[in-house]
Amino acid sequence: MVLSVLENIEYRLCESGEDLEAIYRLRYDSYLNAGMVGEDAARMVTDRYDELPNSYRFGVFYEGNLVSTIRLHYVNSAFPVSPSSEVFGDILEPRIAAGETFVDPSRFAAEREWARTLRVLPYITLRLAVVACKHFNPTFCLTAVKEEHGAFYHRIFRSTPATDARDYPGLTVPVLLLESRCSENMEDTIRRFPFFRSTAFERRLLFERPKRGEPAPLTILPTAKYLRDAA
Repeated sequence: MVLSVLENIEYRLCESGEDLEAIYRLRYDSYLNAGMVGEDAARMVTDRYDELPNSYRFGVFYEGNLVSTIRLHYVNSAFPVSPSSEVFGDILEPRIAAGETFVDPSRFAAEREWARTLRVLPYITLRLAVVACKHFNPTFCLTAVKEEHGAFYHRIFRSTPATDARDYPGLTVPVLLLESRCSENMEDTIRRFPFFRSTAFERRLLFERPKRGEPAPLTILPTAKYLRDAA
């Protein structure tokens, strides 16, 4: 089911203009519906973490429609700041200083009607976090989520709590920090869920910054189906 839906999915790295406004509005509508933010006349959710050099903001499109969005940060000693590294700084900052690295997904949001129609949308969106882990090879993949969502991330990624729930910037509900050690869990996750597979080419398109003067790709197509067909 997920692989067949992926054939109609496009990922778009959003860095300016209408694309950013669209994903910020989608965040607002999704979080407002879930009771995670209050009403705001601007009808957008954005923060200073969006503009960091280690930030990757993605829109997920199904048959040309924006259906979900997610933001990823790659955290290391050169770029140590992300939402989780600050909210849970007492836990993560010493580990970053010691050489650990992290992929930190945040701002996952889905369009309400499409989420009802495409029940696999969480997998398709979170696939970007798995692809990021394959590309950056971090020590851990982090997840800051509402406590009731922890079971899903444990089932898919073998994520376990790193600390108790805490207040999160811009949200009205506390979040729990989960972590999954990539060297132990990532390949097993991909084996159990083959739609998380990706080619090196897809990973470069998604996460390598273009050189000065080179255009960034407008959309990136998932490559899991090609690896399935080759298996």
